Amino acid sequence: MSIELKILEGCKKGERDAQEQLYRHFAPTMLGICLRYAKSRDDAEDIMQEGFIKVFTNIDRFRQEGSFEGWIKRIMVNTALNHYHRAQKMNSHRNIDDIREVDIIEDDKPMPKTRFSQKEMLDAIQELPEGYSTIFNLYIFEKYKHKEIAEMLNISVNTSKSQLAKSRIYLKKVLNRMEEER
Repeated sequence: MSIELKILEGCKKGERDAQEQLYRHFAPTMLGICLRYAKSRDDAEDIMQEGFIKVFTNIDRFRQEGSFEGWIKRIMVNTALNHYHRAQKMNSHRNIDDIREVDIIEDDKPMPKTRFSQKEMLDAIQELPEGYSTIFNLYIFEKYKHKEIAEMLNISVNTSKSQLAKSRIYLKKVLNRMEEER
């Protein structure tokens, strides 16, 4: 039996050592995913903790049909989306469809020529307005299609496409600004 299977079986039995091993192994990757959806590290850590609680609570549902890491990633993304939906309800005055063109002033500058570190890219993505960053992350990093994003967020396919285009323009502006500040 592989180490991963032993840890998985231990988690299914509720063994604390196995749960800790699983957490230590996957936490860095899952925090990276959560950081892409959250506006702060604290929010990302909260989302990740909530996600791991769901992983441990539902570990018996993992059927070993795909990768275990993929299953955990799906839980983290869904937890982040639930967090997003809760924030939307609390801030119901700001809907994804309410973001106006004025929020993004197009410029003719090309993409920055400088290479950015992973942290700088993450910082730039975190500057995106929440609606933009959610769609950007789902499309670019999680590889969802616009139809799937539309269903998840209860928006139209065209809104998903539009928000992705706007997020790219916004991100380009942020990266250009970062390059000028160097």
